Amino acid sequence: MTQQLSIQQILEAGLDDWRKLATALHARFLTGDFSTGLDFVSAVTAAAEEANHHPDVTLTYPHVDLKLISHDVSRITERDVNLARRISEIARDQGISARPEALSELEFALDTADLAAQGPFWAALLTGDPDVIEGDEVLDPGGRLPLLWFQDTDAHETPRQRFHLDVWVPHDLAEQRITAAVAAGGQVVDETHAPSFIVLADPEGNRVCVCTCLER
Repeated sequence: MTQQLSIQQILEAGLDDWRKLATALHARFLTGDFSTGLDFVSAVTAAAEEANHHPDVTLTYPHVDLKLISHDVSRITERDVNLARRISEIARDQGISARPEALSELEFALDTADLAAQGPFWAALLTGDPDVIEGDEVLDPGGRLPLLWFQDTDAHETPRQRFHLDVWVPHDLAEQRITAAVAAGGQVVDETHAPSFIVLADPEGNRVCVCTCLER
């Protein structure tokens, strides 16, 4: 139950309400009001306690956002898939629909040729702890900050753009999101790595990657 699932296994699991973004499974359920959302979260809590596996939950007035990952291994496992299915069953029983098209996740990427020097600085600045680094990522134990990862690059002088945004979207909605951004004044700069990611630029040339879970 702690073995990491492949992208293909996740896609074949039949989780129609859920999408894998950067690291975890995500879902949004439209509850419509706070009371309905609270009842839904209470039922999810009971299911999580029964499974001894717990999602991250955000309850707001019109919807409930859920995130599933096996924190002990920092990967998506069968435990997450099983609980995702159970949560979807609860939603259906309560007449609550999912809205996967509303899902997205923001990640910051910093080009660096010296992760050993850069990593502790950014970890300390963002979280107060210079040691919360795993691989090439800064981990926020509180889950309040966007993800930050370090992209290896050759040493270079500024003003080359060194920070860029990675916007993670559901794999089946990436084309729609890109089309909307281009219609709003952007342009596609590089699609050689599609469908894993496509590089866009805003009207002033600032670059951003639209990322999906495919072919990773």
